[in-house]
This record gives sequence, C-alpha cells and structure tokens, in this order.
Amino acid sequence: MLPHYSKGRALIFALAALTWLAPSGAMALDSDEAGLTPVERLGKRVFEDKTLSRPAGVSCASCHDAATAFQGSNGSPVPAVARGSQPNSLGKRNTPTILYASLAPPFGFIDDKDEETGKVEKVPAGGQFLDGRANDLLAQFEGPLLDPLEMNAPSKRFAVEAIRDGAYASLVKEVYGEKIFDNPDAAFEKLAQAVVAYESSARFHPFASKFDDYLRGKAELTAIEKKGFALFKDPKKGNCLACHVGKEDSRDPKDWLFTDYTYDALGAPKNAAIVATANAPDLGLCKRPGLEKLAPAGFDVGSVCGAFKVPTLRNVAVTGPYLHNGAFTKLRDVVAFYATRDTDPARWYPKAEKFNDLPAEYRANVNTKEAPYDRKEGQKPRLSEKDIDAIVAFLETLTDKPQVATKP
Repeated sequence: MLPHYSKGRALIFALAALTWLAPSGAMALDSDEAGLTPVERLGKRVFEDKTLSRPAGVSCASCHDAATAFQGSNGSPVPAVARGSQPNSLGKRNTPTILYASLAPPFGFIDDKDEETGKVEKVPAGGQFLDGRANDLLAQFEGPLLDPLEMNAPSKRFAVEAIRDGAYASLVKEVYGEKIFDNPDAAFEKLAQAVVAYESSARFHPFASKFDDYLRGKAELTAIEKKGFALFKDPKKGNCLACHVGKEDSRDPKDWLFTDYTYDALGAPKNAAIVATANAPDLGLCKRPGLEKLAPAGFDVGSVCGAFKVPTLRNVAVTGPYLHNGAFTKLRDVVAFYATRDTDPARWYPKAEKFNDLPAEYRANVNTKEAPYDRKEGQKPRLSEKDIDAIVAFLETLTDKPQVATKP
C-alpha cells in the first residue's frame, strides 16, 4: 500500500519580499527585462531561446507560457501533452507550472508522523517534475532540452555553441567573463544556473492573488469563497489542506504554498488521447531513476507506483488540463472527481473499472483512506454539488493578478 501520509504539516520557507512585474492581460509577463539582474536577464533569454531546439523553434517558454502561469502545451493537438520540436512529437505527461517551483525542496525522504497512530515513517518529497526525477531546478533544466520528444537538442555542447554564436553572447560574457565559452561543459552549467536564477526571480513567485490580499487584510472573500475555504480545510469534507498545505495560524502568503511536495496516487482515469501511454502506463515515482539508492532501508519502491508529486494549487484555475495525464480540462471536474471517485465510479471510469490507468497489481496503492476518498460506492459523498462549486470559487482566488511593470 502507498504509505499513509498525515500531511498535517506545512513547509515554511524564509523568503525576501517579492514583487511581480507584468503588463495587462491575465498572467501575462512583461516582454522587457525591467527589474531583472544581469544573470536573471541572461536566464530569461536562454529560457526564451528557440534556437536551442532541433529543429529550431521551441524554447522552454513554448511549454511554460506566461499567459497560463508558465504552463502550456506549445499548440499541441492533444492539450494534455506538449508538442515538441520534431514533427508529430508529443510528450508523455501533462506539463506542470513552474510558478513557485523554485520553492520546492530537493528530492529526498522526510519524516512523516501519522497523527492517528503516532508512527513516524520516511516518505518521499520534493524535487522537480511530477515524478521528482530531477533533484532541483538546476538538474531539471537539461531534461526538456535534451529530450527527443521535447526540444531535442543533440547535446549540451550544441546548446552552448548556439548561444555562443547567437544574439546575446555578449550578455553571457558580461555575466560570466570573456572566457566563458572556452570550456563547454562549464559554460553549460553556468547557463543552467542563469535559468535557475530567472526561474527563482520575483516574477515566478509573485504572491499576488486575491487570497494573498485576503491574508494581508487588503481584500475580503465573498460568501461562497469563504464557504469554499472552510470546506477546503475541513478534514471531514474536502480535506484538501492535508496535502495542499498552508499554515492555518499564519497571515503570511509565503506560508501558504498549497503543497507539501509529497507524492500520492489518486487513480486518475486513463487519458486515451496520450498515445505514448496506451500500452505502457505512466507509473510515476516508482520509475524515478535512482529511487532505490535514495530510499531508506526496507522501503517498498513498488508501493509508490502510480504516485505523483502534489502540485501547488496556486494559479490552478488557469493551468488546466489537470492531473499528471491531463485527464480533465475543467477545474470543477477535478474537484468533483475527488468527491465522487469512490461513490460513483461509473461517472469517471468506463465500465466502472476504477483506477484504469494503472496495472491491476498497483491499484492498491491508490489513496482510499483519507477523506474525501474514504467512501464506498453508493454512499453519500463528503461533498455536495454546491460544496464543489464553493471549493472551485475559493480555488479561483489563488490566481495571481497582473501588475503594471515599472520601467527603470
């Protein structure tokens, strides 16, 4: 069985005060580079450089679009997965937002105390990608760049030489010195660090939502939003706070990241539109390279087959489709799935074959113990249809508002 996560904790990060620079338009990013340091500016240019793919035309920004909270599919005919640089190349998994991604801890195993039994066990948490295969953002950078289904760059050296011969080589030298390109391996590492600096800059964690203003005492939630927030926190109703954590006694937005970075198996319905997983199910965390070496003694790697990292819910209203396989295009459907997955499986699975995107031997890993999943077929769900609407209304308060950029 998948380890039972109490998830009653919040991960707290000490961060400096942050300001987001963006023009009008929901989640739009200002096209200029005002407010960025030289290394962040360099990282932005690498992030947006379409000459690094083969064939040219795809950049990091192609699949991490500022207009949709740095999530996207690059015009894919299958919105659940991104289109790559090669004709007809499509990814295998839904693209996660990289807003707030820099706040994730490195991948590892952390102590988790079961609040009912008092037992402490080690559970996986942190890292980048939905399966945690990159330890941190620095390790994450090269994954999409070199993936044949994504940017398809033939090598790190190729990327370095494209930048060396490109339009912003002078900025690279300004940041890292005239000899930066003498050692391609060292240059790649430095360029990756620049991208990390950009992705760690203020515009990637703005804390600029209505909910943040509410925490600061600068806005009020509507009646339905307040109801949704209460249901979100109620351990006998939505119980969302168990995984999408926040520090209930804090009014500091930085204490409300809406994820504990652990991994959970939710039993998402199969998305038949993803060709790559038609005959080879995506097993998530258990296929993470090196997991066996990192896991504590006695940890059953098979117990996390089907588990994916708990995503932040910040900006969730604009980052569809949802779940690791993009099975749902509407936010309300996701909340309704959580509420009625077990009480009305025929609503979500063909022929009521629950957890049909997992091989039979791993279906026992799916979380069926924590509310709202702790229901049986035919029982009354923990959330009514009106409750679902209220939670969705609350989730919509988590969308960061654009701000007018100030020119230097």
